[in-house]
Amino acid sequence: MRPTLFHYGALGAAIVCELVGTTLLQKSEQFTRFAPTLFMILFFAGSFFFLSHALKAIPIGIAYAVWAGVGIVLTAFIGVTIFRQTMDIAAIAGIAMIVGGVVVVNVFSHSAMH
Repeated sequence: MRPTLFHYGALGAAIVCELVGTTLLQKSEQFTRFAPTLFMILFFAGSFFFLSHALKAIPIGIAYAVWAGVGIVLTAFIGVTIFRQTMDIAAIAGIAMIVGGVVVVNVFSHSAMH
C-alpha cells in the first residue's frame, strides 16, 4: 500500500499529540499536578494511536524518523518560546542536523514507498 494523505495526516496528528503531551509533561511538574498529568497521558496515547495508523502504509523507520525529528525541532521551539529556555550553538547545530536527516530521508530515500 502506498502512503496516502490519510497516512501522512495521521503522522501529523501523532506529532501534534506528542508535542502537546510533551508540553504537558513539563507542566505536570514531575506528575504532581493532576490535570496536566492526566491530559499528558491522553495525548501520548493519542500520539501512538495516530502513529499506528500511519504505520499501515509508511515504513516504521521513515515514520519514526519524521515523528521524532519534527517532534524534536518543534519541542525545542516550544521550550524556547513558551518556557523561555535557551539553546546554545551546539544545540542549534544538532537540531539542524536532525532537520537535514529528515529532509534527506523524505526527499532522497526510496524507502518511503512500498
